[in-house]
Amino acid sequence: MPVYNKLVRDKIPAIIEQSGGTCTTRVLSPEEYREALRMKAQEELAEYLAAPTDSDALEELADLLEVVHGLAKAHGATAEVVEKMRVRKKQERGGFDGRVLLLES
Repeated sequence: MPVYNKLVRDKIPAIIEQSGGTCTTRVLSPEEYREALRMKAQEELAEYLAAPTDSDALEELADLLEVVHGLAKAHGATAEVVEKMRVRKKQERGGFDGRVLLLES
C-alpha cells in the first residue's frame, strides 16, 4: 500500500473504500492541520504552475481556493473575512488587472 502522509479532501477515504481499496487515516491536531494546509497550498500552487492548459489551471486554482478557505478557518476566520480584506486592499492599492510591472523605484 502506498504511503502518502498528506492532507486530502474529506471524502477521499470513502471514495477509496467505495472503489474497493483500503486506507488508513487519522485526524490532525489544530497545529498539524495548519501545517498540512500550508504544505497543501504549496502542492496546489506547484500543480497550478505546471498546468498545461487553461482548463487544468482553473481546476488547480479551484483546489488552491479550497485550501485558502481551510487556512482562513484554521486562523479563526472565514473565507468571507479574507474576501473583505482582499477587496479593501484592492480598493486601497489596486489589483493586478492593469498588468503593471514595476521596473525601478
